[in-house]
Amino acid sequence: MSKFNFFPKPQLSKKLIPFKDTEEAWFWYVRSERARREGALSLKVESIEGRPCDPDDIYRFVMQLHKRKKLNSEHLRVLAEFGWKNAPPDPRVSSERRTWAIWGEALDKLSTILKSKGIVDIDDMHFRLQS
Repeated sequence: MSKFNFFPKPQLSKKLIPFKDTEEAWFWYVRSERARREGALSLKVESIEGRPCDPDDIYRFVMQLHKRKKLNSEHLRVLAEFGWKNAPPDPRVSSERRTWAIWGEALDKLSTILKSKGIVDIDDMHFRLQS
């Protein structure tokens, strides 16, 4: 079994800024994938700040969780569907309550890896249940 290691690519003169939460990282990944599918040759944005990973790293972490049975096909479906919409499920909508719970579970499991790699800020408090 091959093991993926995370090594940030050196980016000269760019300050690496972790994502504020896992949801932000996921939406960034999906936007990058959308741009790639639409034919973007380069996803690099000229700015002062950079991200501590490549979009493909996020994908690999999700696939690792799926392979280890931490994420099931329903988690993947919800991540894909709402990632593509670029908006999380709305728990106020009765038809999205269950989906919102699945979304939260998936991001919570992904959060563990992303925090350990320094991709998401350690102080991510996104998953405290909203009353």
